[in-house]
Amino acid sequence: MTEATGAGIDVRQLAGHIGAVIDGVDLAEALPDPTIDAVRAALLRHKVVFLRGQRLGHPEHIAFGRRLGELTRRPGRKHGVHPDGYPEVLTVDPDVEDTRHGRRFEERLRPKALEPYSGWHVDLAAAVNPPAISVLRAETVPPYGGDTQWTNLAAAYQGLSEPLRVLADGLRAEHTLYAANRLLLSDKEDVEVLRRLTEDTLLSVHPVVRVHPETGERALFAPPASVTHLRGLLPWESRHLLELFHGHIGRPEYSVRWQWAPGDVAIWDNRAVAHLQPADLDSTDHRRTLYRVTVLGDRPVGPDGFTSEAVHGEPLTAYRGS
Repeated sequence: MTEATGAGIDVRQLAGHIGAVIDGVDLAEALPDPTIDAVRAALLRHKVVFLRGQRLGHPEHIAFGRRLGELTRRPGRKHGVHPDGYPEVLTVDPDVEDTRHGRRFEERLRPKALEPYSGWHVDLAAAVNPPAISVLRAETVPPYGGDTQWTNLAAAYQGLSEPLRVLADGLRAEHTLYAANRLLLSDKEDVEVLRRLTEDTLLSVHPVVRVHPETGERALFAPPASVTHLRGLLPWESRHLLELFHGHIGRPEYSVRWQWAPGDVAIWDNRAVAHLQPADLDSTDHRRTLYRVTVLGDRPVGPDGFTSEAVHGEPLTAYRGS
């Protein structure tokens, strides 16, 4: 189904609950405000939108991201690897990450996952104000594999029974890094990860249900990768509820999968979706290099008015250079 936007672009829905392809937009150009407004409207409706065959370099990528809001990133080296001269951009490439963590750090962590769906995550959910929007572009992609998946957290919330929605509305969850992995004191590499984590970590308390600041929708804001436990519950109560929520979030009917081609751009609403990076690259020698910018977000607010609180770490701020 193609939607008329009134801005000279075509929006075609991809799946029942999430995802659309946008045609007729060249993100490398200085787009007029009505076009930006149409892209944003499609994003709010479909949660993630895809644009094929874009001609973006780092400057154009940054410029477009700023049309959606102020850009943000973690300070210093905690941001991760970025292209020379473009500190706003994060390089998404497991082989580039080798310089910080050793050969394919994520590949080493994956067998330590606590749940089969542990990889579902919201960008920087451990921050008290996670980014509002992420913009990811593909430069080098493998001939097969390497797909990314997104799931609609608002649809997942609506898919719960009414008693579970009422329960979830009043819950709080702690979010931090590596929450979905069992790190062992008997493993020297794990001990090093734990040392870095305890010396300088992000830890925040978010409502389990987040009210979207623009649409008013409620989203099940409990991505498996970052949630350690539910506050105020006994450990076994928290564990069982989180298993229920986490399995529900990743149900196929709420998700969409994208097969990348060079020049593709994905834009997603980080307040309303979780996404899953590919695991099948671990079995190949093919290179996959993407680049991401993120738009500054606000503190999540729950249905009862609870606003996210920082336990460790500073809020993300607008990036204006070093």
